[in-house]
Amino acid sequence: IVNSFLAGLQQTDVVVERIRVRPVNDYAFPWTSERFFDTMPDSVLAKPAPLQPFTLQHSRYDLVVFAYQPWYLSLSIPANSVLALPNIKEVLKNTPVVTLIGARNMWISSQEKLKKILEPLGSRIVGNIALVDKTNNLVSVITILHWMIGGKKTKYLGVFPKPGVQDEDIKNAEVYGRTVYDYLQDGDYTGMQHKLFSQGAVDVKANLLFIEERAPRLFSIWANFIAKRANRKAWLVVFKYYLLFALFIVAPVVLTVNMVLFRPFFMGLVSRKKAYYAGLREKI
Repeated sequence: IVNSFLAGLQQTDVVVERIRVRPVNDYAFPWTSERFFDTMPDSVLAKPAPLQPFTLQHSRYDLVVFAYQPWYLSLSIPANSVLALPNIKEVLKNTPVVTLIGARNMWISSQEKLKKILEPLGSRIVGNIALVDKTNNLVSVITILHWMIGGKKTKYLGVFPKPGVQDEDIKNAEVYGRTVYDYLQDGDYTGMQHKLFSQGAVDVKANLLFIEERAPRLFSIWANFIAKRANRKAWLVVFKYYLLFALFIVAPVVLTVNMVLFRPFFMGLVSRKKAYYAGLREKI
């Protein structure tokens, strides 16, 4: 996704400095189930991890493109860790930011957390591109786990769709890079997010929005509880089965009830929320 986006942004008159954030204890791919669930508490609690050293070539930049993944509806551990560094905070001060997200399908909660980190630095997000797996929510749970733990981006059992962001959508990220390039020339990003939205760079689905506004609280309870336990591994197993039960049993029931009994009466509010999270309005 990053390579494709930069192919559109990095023209002859634009110099791009690229930093890849690597934890000291890096994440091997494919993942193990144990390591995957073990990241939950530190992701949700924004606990930074030691990073391998890197050097910035400049102290100020015209634009920062912050590319990241959401983990458990929060910023990933590498993302939280680099944002905690004093030199990165200094670079971000009063600097416009474009976020480039690769996610299964939920990214709103992590984006809102990032806004709170940037706000005291005088920085703001002027553009957001969020590429997601467009298949059904429950189907993508199965296919993503197949990919992450199996290590191959193939059709599970030969019948499920390929996991993750589609190749066509990844290739199309170059279009978004060119759009950012156009606005970078003048240093005025007014209207850029509307342009990106019209190009399909971001989409907010009402059913996923309903989950994202409620699930972070549950993750926070679990994260705080597990972080204080001496038998962390045992409780992570409990959390694993709770999460699967919540995803496949509880969520479909709750979403159906919301869609039938509540959403029809709050269509205006839902529309405002979708526009806000898509970056098309300042407030809900």
